[in-house]
Amino acid sequence: MEQLIADLERSYSGVVKVSEPLAAHTTWKIGGPADLFLVPADAEQLAAAIAVLRRHGVPWTVLGRGSNTLASDKGVRGAVIKLGGGFDAVRFEGNLVIAGGSYSFIKLSIMAGKEGLTGLEFAGGIPGNVGGAVYMNAGAHHSDVSRILKSADIVWEDGSKGTYGNEELRFGYRHSILQEKRGIVTEAVFALTPGDRKEIAAMLASYKDRRLRTQPLQLACAGSVFRNPEGDHAARLIEAAGLKGTREGGAVVSELHANFIVNEDHATAEDVLALMERVRRTVNERFGILLVPEVLLMGER
Repeated sequence: MEQLIADLERSYSGVVKVSEPLAAHTTWKIGGPADLFLVPADAEQLAAAIAVLRRHGVPWTVLGRGSNTLASDKGVRGAVIKLGGGFDAVRFEGNLVIAGGSYSFIKLSIMAGKEGLTGLEFAGGIPGNVGGAVYMNAGAHHSDVSRILKSADIVWEDGSKGTYGNEELRFGYRHSILQEKRGIVTEAVFALTPGDRKEIAAMLASYKDRRLRTQPLQLACAGSVFRNPEGDHAARLIEAAGLKGTREGGAVVSELHANFIVNEDHATAEDVLALMERVRRTVNERFGILLVPEVLLMGER
């Protein structure tokens, strides 16, 4: 570890933290320490960090804004990379929106609306960053990233990089090529359509109001826990199975939205995993449907 850190200090000028608690970086407020926590400020620092990690044979994973992620109580071996300030920018070129990988997806929808561009309204309630949204093909309100993404710049695990068009990203329901081959989205280009600013703002406001009324956003949570099975909704199945309010340790199935698990009282990752398994088992027994997790598990069990 000492040699690795020394090599990083010589070749990489970004932030390096040792044994950084991931609970401070996830919306569930759960997670043990990462061996190394790197925050590159720009693409040059990112490339340098990945090159050093490759030379030392150190595995790495990327963390966005910490939503949709359950970090292990035991932490993460190797390095966790979180994109820094140089990736948190947006610019507009006609109908195109070009956003850095760490830019807030919610903020992006608001900024696009102010520019009179429609197509990103669905993102108004998705609490991740642009890179994570591309990774998951994030969506809501009958739309998703695949409908508006033109291209994405990606740095791959082997250090190679390039710009990839929509079809090359192999989008599916909550799926992209980034779940088959590890990489980091450094920038994404979205193709939108001119629209009425007032209508866009009204739509965003209605989505926000609905979200505040139906989701437990005042508590530590990670968004939807399970993917919606074809033709149905995970929340409906979980509620119909009588699981609202079900508890494992400090983790509880939300009374407000059944597909949310909230950290009500110092929950651990094991509490959440036990509750997820209980929900999956009960729904399967009742309805013959095995729910698929949407949240990403990070670290060792």
